[in-house]
Amino acid sequence: MNSRLLGSGTVLAVLALMSALPAPAQASSEVTARPLPLGAAGLTETRTTRTLQPGVTLTRIVRGADAPAMAWTVEMSIPGGAGSPDPDAPPTALKDRVSADALTAALRAGGFDARAEEVVTPALADYAGGSLGWRVRVGTFASQDAATAERTRLRNAGYAGSALYTGWDGDPGDRGPWRIDVLTIDPHRFRGTLDASYGPDLEDRETTGDLARTAGATAGVNAGFFVLDPRAGAPGDPAGVGVYDGRLLSEPVNGRPSLVVGDTAADSRVTRLTWKGRAVGPDGSLPLDGVNRVPGLIRNCGGTADDAPTARPLHDATCTDPDELVAFTEDFGPSTPAGEGAEAVLDARHRVLSVRSPRGGPLPDGGSSVQATGAQATALTALAQVGHPLRVQGTLHDAKGRRVTPSPRTDVVNGGPELVRDGRPHVTVAADGMVKPNDPSFFYGWVHKRNPRTLAGVDAAGRTVLVTADGRATGSLGLSIPESAGVARALGLRDAINLDGGGSTTMVVDGAVINQPSDATGERPVGDALLILPDRSSAAH
Repeated sequence: MNSRLLGSGTVLAVLALMSALPAPAQASSEVTARPLPLGAAGLTETRTTRTLQPGVTLTRIVRGADAPAMAWTVEMSIPGGAGSPDPDAPPTALKDRVSADALTAALRAGGFDARAEEVVTPALADYAGGSLGWRVRVGTFASQDAATAERTRLRNAGYAGSALYTGWDGDPGDRGPWRIDVLTIDPHRFRGTLDASYGPDLEDRETTGDLARTAGATAGVNAGFFVLDPRAGAPGDPAGVGVYDGRLLSEPVNGRPSLVVGDTAADSRVTRLTWKGRAVGPDGSLPLDGVNRVPGLIRNCGGTADDAPTARPLHDATCTDPDELVAFTEDFGPSTPAGEGAEAVLDARHRVLSVRSPRGGPLPDGGSSVQATGAQATALTALAQVGHPLRVQGTLHDAKGRRVTPSPRTDVVNGGPELVRDGRPHVTVAADGMVKPNDPSFFYGWVHKRNPRTLAGVDAAGRTVLVTADGRATGSLGLSIPESAGVARALGLRDAINLDGGGSTTMVVDGAVINQPSDATGERPVGDALLILPDRSSAAH
């Protein structure tokens, strides 16, 4: 084990720091020792590294551990004011200045110490930045209890708001603290396996810890976005691409970035994937809409042209389509989703055993099915002939239109936005659906503010790097998305992607959770995880 003490020597804001950093050099055997571009200049930064297995190291980075406590406040939900462009819009964290000023005046008249603040966000690769809108806050408090007491007083007066720590705002001059854990896999010395796991089936959720312990993993982190709300699909189902052992079990959110990994970690990469599929019968074929998800519900959108409200990626939103064709494998779960429509049930040789309506039920051993809803139900019934084959065909393509054929040793997990490309900041919030023109409060909470984050990427030496940053706590502030890109570059990553974060952010080492998940209930069950497995071959001899 070794420790290192670092200091920062610049007062530039995070984006200026990102731009000023030189392109990553050939990495050493440890995590790159460049200070993290977080907070004010001169902060104390400690790094402690230990080897978990040959070719795998864990580095704990703590920056600003001696930072003084920051203030708490109450952030209000702002209704549309009389002069607002949309006075009937529901209350949100950000509004236009007219609405913010109107609420501030009303609060002051009621005896509250209110203020209106403009929120300005930096420019990113595909987003101009600038003013997001105005927020209204009440008071400055030394403790969470004091802020919560003021929130109760506000609620009793008919106002809505929440107590929050101002260190989560993302001010580049903050002094921390930050706590970040980094797993580095060197393919030249690594003899184990890097694997993605979703557990017993897709539709259920398991904690990263359970997935790691079941697999006997040395270490692991949570991976892609997934369905959480039953109204958005089957909880646990990947909300984007999912390839496991070379098998496509969840279609991409078309064009969004993903992390591709192989067993040896030698060919990990960040890539953008699209997909097209068809159900092919003896007398024709039909286009598929998806794989292993509830028909009609497209989490994170990015589906087909007839999806509403958009066929483009739209993060944390559920698009809909009443007329869909979705393929299922046994990996989905004990039963396929039940509902109106039709379902062609196939045996292990892809022959149609039956066409059932309504759809839903168990599949035969080694079997599969194709479900149809709306107008597609009639089309599927005509296509699927009992006793004849019905084959599901699909192809993945990269951003250049080249066909991608995963090997049995390949896994792909979904993510977004992209953070770093070719060693330079490349934060693609607009392309990946995090910019919602009529909802700046979403961008404010998801991109601009600090949250727990899980990041992944590849450095200049070809090493796979997995990162967790704790957040939503006074002991670790978390990262904004721009700060995440800055951290990825400072760690020497050539290409990097944001994975699922927030309460999902978890790192497990030797069966134990080593970070501090932010959910009040503890470790969150997730859709899938990236696992570092030991070298089984040596144990077998």
